[in-house]
Amino acid sequence: MVKQDSLLTKIAFLGISFVLTSAYAINGALPQMTEALHISSTEAQVLATTPSITVTVFVLLSSFIAAKLGDKNTIILGVTLVGLAGIVPMFTDSYVIILASRTILGAGLGIFNSLAVSMIAVMYNGKTRAAMLGYRAAAEQVGQAVLTLLAGLLMAFGWRATFLVYLIAFPILFLFIKRVPDTSEMTPLQSSKSEKTTVEKITRISPLVLVFTLFAAFLVIDYMAIQLSFPFMATELKGEGYNTSPILSAMLIAATVGGVTYGWFVATFGRFTLQIGLVLMAVSNFLVAFSHGNFIMLIAGVLLIGFPLQLISPFIFNQLPKLGPVARQSLITSIILIGFNVGVFVEPMFVATFASLIGHGGGSAAASAYATIPYLGLVLLIIAIVTVITSRKQEK
Repeated sequence: MVKQDSLLTKIAFLGISFVLTSAYAINGALPQMTEALHISSTEAQVLATTPSITVTVFVLLSSFIAAKLGDKNTIILGVTLVGLAGIVPMFTDSYVIILASRTILGAGLGIFNSLAVSMIAVMYNGKTRAAMLGYRAAAEQVGQAVLTLLAGLLMAFGWRATFLVYLIAFPILFLFIKRVPDTSEMTPLQSSKSEKTTVEKITRISPLVLVFTLFAAFLVIDYMAIQLSFPFMATELKGEGYNTSPILSAMLIAATVGGVTYGWFVATFGRFTLQIGLVLMAVSNFLVAFSHGNFIMLIAGVLLIGFPLQLISPFIFNQLPKLGPVARQSLITSIILIGFNVGVFVEPMFVATFASLIGHGGGSAAASAYATIPYLGLVLLIIAIVTVITSRKQEK
């Protein structure tokens, strides 16, 4: 019987997170596809955004699919769909067929998105669970960086070649099938007595799940406000044509470091990991917001933002076993993931609306961000203070 705490099993399981952000890996080929397929730029952009829509839908459906097929079989189905649908554009010039394949690709990603998180709660506990959640977050960041870079290199052979990146799903799938046990076959791991007692008492989903969902949405709004506004801010300082891609790639690397070190932070600072992450995100906001004319200060704020986000998001997922029974972990995780996805979707509208409310509407994207970001940082500090006070009251 395969033990879930073996190193190869952990690598096999983390492999599925490596492809979770692969939907956007081929975005660099969109201009070539526009010309080759004789479509408009809007139609090309639809090919890029369509997977995100079906991801959101199937994140909600995944818990029901898993109830029928089992966790492992559901992940196998999702990764298989990613591999097969991902390479379809290599063999056709039909926009409709390519759009359909991108839709199915998103469905595949959505099917196992929540299970990539919730199965960690089932398979591991304590420090191991915390470390695995951090590594999983890092695997997503590394996957996005590696697959985007690989797709860019393949573009030298034409836009079709970029879709070869999705073939990586098959070796990952093979390793997953061979090394990751089904939840019904797993070797029970020893939990601490207090954790075991707490988990056994949980019989229903806590209302705190909604609080965490709103919190997740806010975190992503803040993160995306800085990420999406940075190119406009940099252009204002450095002029048109300034290439921000290397800095944004470095931001991704910083986020990866956050995920990798999450287990150490939890082991060292415990529950204060959340407050450390919130304070660091607030510092990032203030560096960006008050960087007018200071490019070094702006870059420092941009590079910092991803690191604390990858401390906080695994922290959220690490709390989920305490917020509902084991059988409902997939559903709870799906709800939290919806919060993250909704945050991405509403960020442009949120920033524009808030900027208008404080008298900075109608300006440039950079001006709106400069006006909004310090207030978001202030909210992060307030949340940090409130959570410290709440934690102390619970201890007493």
